Amino acid sequence: MFKEFEKRLITSLILIPISIFFIFKGSIFFIFFLSILFLAASYEWILMSKKDNLLKLLGIIFLFFSFFSAFKYGENYKDFLFIMTICIFTDLGGYIFGKIFKGPKLTKISPKKTYAGVLGGFILSLVTGFIFWHYVDNGRILPNEEIIIFIFILFISLISQIGDLIISYFKRKAKLKDAGKILPGHGGLLDRIDGMIFVFPFCYLITMI
Repeated sequence: MFKEFEKRLITSLILIPISIFFIFKGSIFFIFFLSILFLAASYEWILMSKKDNLLKLLGIIFLFFSFFSAFKYGENYKDFLFIMTICIFTDLGGYIFGKIFKGPKLTKISPKKTYAGVLGGFILSLVTGFIFWHYVDNGRILPNEEIIIFIFILFISLISQIGDLIISYFKRKAKLKDAGKILPGHGGLLDRIDGMIFVFPFCYLITMI
């Protein structure tokens, strides 16, 4: 467990500062960053889809919309970082709680997922989400802010975990353990951003309503 966690931690310590740099730089730098991620994610999806051309096309269209949504959120770096933070700590909470407490499995789609991991994802996302909102976002929201932000964090964490399961389903269907090998301790890029690619479109559509 600790060797795998160490790999994840080291990879995250490298990737997070790089991501933050491009997010803060914005403009053409952010577009370049998202374009590289989009191409890498699309490549992994194409390999995962194998000979199903319709699935390849639909997946790439979805990824394009997902990264477009991320770009729109990137226009306000605090909103982007808020969502990214919740997704990251949802994944981290699920990993830590699942490894420590184990317990009943959640679904056959992803055999490593447990109910303890789901709970851990919610708990860690709430803790870090409120810390970010209070100290970085300065609690900027409408009346009843605590209730609204509580529900919003749970919503993001839930969609993130559902996205994780959806990508796990397609990996299992393709008989793959990981979407790729580009990130030590994480697998492929899609293994790392599987929750985010679903969260950003949902959040973007909500803001458009």
